[in-house]
Amino acid sequence: MASYEALKASVEKNGEVMVRLDTGEKIELHKHNVKFENATKEIVVDAATETYWIGADRISYYWIHKEGFEKE
Repeated sequence: MASYEALKASVEKNGEVMVRLDTGEKIELHKHNVKFENATKEIVVDAATETYWIGADRISYYWIHKEGFEKE
């Protein structure tokens, strides 16, 4: 399972994070449409016409797209 705090920090740092749920579904989390509910460890995604509440324990793993990043 992914760490709630590490995922939250990655969204803050990178602006966008891709996640795979334990069901196999992929979802993009964007800084402008995601809230992290610390009390319940839920990720709330405002997808314009729908809102999703995802328990952090349902996230199998996450990643970022590397294109556009400069090498240090």
